[in-house]
Amino acid sequence: MSDAEARSSADSSDAEATSSADGGESTFTVIVAALANLGIAVAKAVAGLISGSSAMLSEAAHSVADTVTEVMLLAALKRSGKPADEDHPLGYGPERYIWAMLASIATFVGGAVFSVYDGVHTLIAGEELGDPLISYIVLGVAFALEGYSLRTGVKQVRREAARLRVPDTYYLRHTPDTAVKAVVMEDSAALAGLLLAAGGLLGGQLTGSGVWDGIASCLIGLLLVYVAWVLGRSNAQLLIGRPLPAAMRAGVREELTSVPHIVDVLELTTLIQGPTEILIAAKVDFQDMATAAEVEWACEEAEARLRERFPSVRRVYLDPTPGRGQRERRAGP
Repeated sequence: MSDAEARSSADSSDAEATSSADGGESTFTVIVAALANLGIAVAKAVAGLISGSSAMLSEAAHSVADTVTEVMLLAALKRSGKPADEDHPLGYGPERYIWAMLASIATFVGGAVFSVYDGVHTLIAGEELGDPLISYIVLGVAFALEGYSLRTGVKQVRREAARLRVPDTYYLRHTPDTAVKAVVMEDSAALAGLLLAAGGLLGGQLTGSGVWDGIASCLIGLLLVYVAWVLGRSNAQLLIGRPLPAAMRAGVREELTSVPHIVDVLELTTLIQGPTEILIAAKVDFQDMATAAEVEWACEEAEARLRERFPSVRRVYLDPTPGRGQRERRAGP
């Protein structure tokens, strides 16, 4: 299926096209990833010190950064789930993206910068190679744990993609649930990093040179730079304010104009505030002869229809506004 077809299928779905799994499922996915990374980080650090491998130490930094990331994501899930109050009438949904943005920065600073620095230092100063056996064992165990963590995230992605009838990759690129997106991307990068670290160790074994280990460390760092950039960009777009997809906006207009007494939608503003939080605001032209009571009930029916078609809609604000014809008549000749 092409991206255009995927967008059409997702946006025209009667289900909420931007909805994601509930907070409980995302929280479980993040906790699994955090526990896996915490244990792996300690094991990698010990193996790196014993073997003298810069790639292993880079992988340890990678796992530490991932653990910090998951802790921040847990904070994001908890704080963004608080109900709206007087100080925050629109809720705390966007706070999820602030913490997720900090998590991407942690990935960059804690993992990428250290890995590149350690790799460059190894290439310049060289390193003494120790016994790599313990490193190979740790890499094997880490690969199994990271694989399990990735499997948990991928299962969640597949369930949501199947529900919305879009390809898994399309859902992963466009989902506003950046917590599960971060887990899948970071675990994928972790598996690739483990293979790079193993390659660096093997190259050092075969050649007796630490150059391969340094190259592996630099490549791990560049991989983390890419992951941090993708996650940071996704969260920045949602913090700035990302609207609903074009076809879904068309669906909103269709629902509004199908309500009795509504003539036209003059201006439509949509905003994704969280994985299952959508705000809709519109300037609406009502029939000139509609009574105040009919306008009020039309607004109620419009909101009910929007919530039924798009369950992620949480807030609907309709502003009765004179149409273009009325404005022209009022302006006169």
